Amino acid sequence: MDTHTTSPNRTVLVIGASRGLGEAIVEEYVARGSRVVGTVRGDAPTPLHAFAERAGDAVEIEHVDITKRDEVDALSRRLSGRTFDLLFIVAGIALVPRNAIAADILDDEFERMMYTNVLSVIRTVEALDDLVAPDGTIAVMSSGQGSVANNHTGGFEVYRASKAALNQLMRSYAARHDSEDRTLLLTAPGWVQTDMGGSGATLRIEESIPPLVDTVDAQRGAAGLQYLDRNGETVPW
Repeated sequence: MDTHTTSPNRTVLVIGASRGLGEAIVEEYVARGSRVVGTVRGDAPTPLHAFAERAGDAVEIEHVDITKRDEVDALSRRLSGRTFDLLFIVAGIALVPRNAIAADILDDEFERMMYTNVLSVIRTVEALDDLVAPDGTIAVMSSGQGSVANNHTGGFEVYRASKAALNQLMRSYAARHDSEDRTLLLTAPGWVQTDMGGSGATLRIEESIPPLVDTVDAQRGAAGLQYLDRNGETVPW
């Protein structure tokens, strides 16, 4: 982490921060001098809880399960009146093996992935966007796997489909908000060694998150929607 860099995003809300990429994003922003609210789903101890104990008042922990609409609405009410420079929605799931064929997976696995990764994420954007400063940023964790143009190898079929659908809904959201000054980002962190990414992934968290945060911070003030990788390069739709 670059502790000498001060983020322009002084107040940050990270949805899905209990572990993995979300928790690492919280740590990175705290290292850059930001105050962060990170969310977890349940009451069990998480890596975010352990970090918050070390970070003092730089970190607050909130609770929300984005698949439960009433919990998202309740979070919006609890945070009402506060303003964040950055809302970063990281929450998502991958339930099936990378080589699973979409037609063969169980119906409930497909429904859970699409409901969580697509509908629940965009509902969370809609429910919480009033908390974001007029010149702030709404970032959503997508994936390079969501690029239709770059799908030359197959694999990760349903995960790819969920991220491509999420990308499309964010384009619709951006079109409806095209007169606003907010920065809208779909971010692709690379294939990272987390519980979801697996030990065979090509990147360590410390190779992915600092440049990803650099990219998010660099786009502050750039109105409209972009789909970017961790290094700030445009990902083809």
